[in-house]
Amino acid sequence: MLTKRIIPCLDIKNGRTVKGVSFGNLQDAGDPVELAAAYSKNGADELTLLDITATLEGRSTFLQVVEDVAAAVSIPFTVGGGISNEQQVETLLARGADKVSVNTSAVLDPGLITRLSDAFGNQCVVVAIDARYHENEWEVVSHAGTKFTGISAVEWAKICYELGAGEILLTSFTADGTREGFSLDITKDVCDAVSIPVIASGGAGNPQHFLDVFTQANADAALAAGIFHYGLVSIAEVKAFLKEHGVPVR
Repeated sequence: MLTKRIIPCLDIKNGRTVKGVSFGNLQDAGDPVELAAAYSKNGADELTLLDITATLEGRSTFLQVVEDVAAAVSIPFTVGGGISNEQQVETLLARGADKVSVNTSAVLDPGLITRLSDAFGNQCVVVAIDARYHENEWEVVSHAGTKFTGISAVEWAKICYELGAGEILLTSFTADGTREGFSLDITKDVCDAVSIPVIASGGAGNPQHFLDVFTQANADAALAAGIFHYGLVSIAEVKAFLKEHGVPVR
């Protein structure tokens, strides 16, 4: 079993970290640069920063956060939110990001995945897939979970892989913020369908949930937000629990 990664996620709105449930009811969770620095120091393998409210165009506040986080951490981090062209990616990488995440823009223009992969290397390109359980199927939702696309999450993951994605960030809209556990069924199906790393997201509430998503769904990494931001469990506690149960972590 390859080493599993633990990735805190910082959803950023107007320069502050926020957290909600199923992408709504947002509450302030702290200063993103301070949180990022603390996570870097305390064992996070990577970070994810998402500008959740707007495109990057004209979002100087968010770009400044990216630059400040790059100066404050010693681990790789991914940046997402409204990315729709190569120029935006070039700007973010220049500010210190290691990878970028595309979501709705890739659904609207799948060729974007290939263009970014060709321009910057597939190791830089994470495709975020938001999946919502709807009419007995896991369906891709776009526009921050507000629009059903009619696309199967598993089929979309396969397409993203074929188009040049280097990694899939799979978020269960249904489980997001519930702290009741990752959606193991769709996570396993996506992991089985592609041969690139899959990051599980949505629903983490305790160390057992991380163990489940690694051993039952075979995720390569697990992402969480609220439980880390609010100190319900630490990254060190999660990693210690995983080690006790034979899951290799850094």
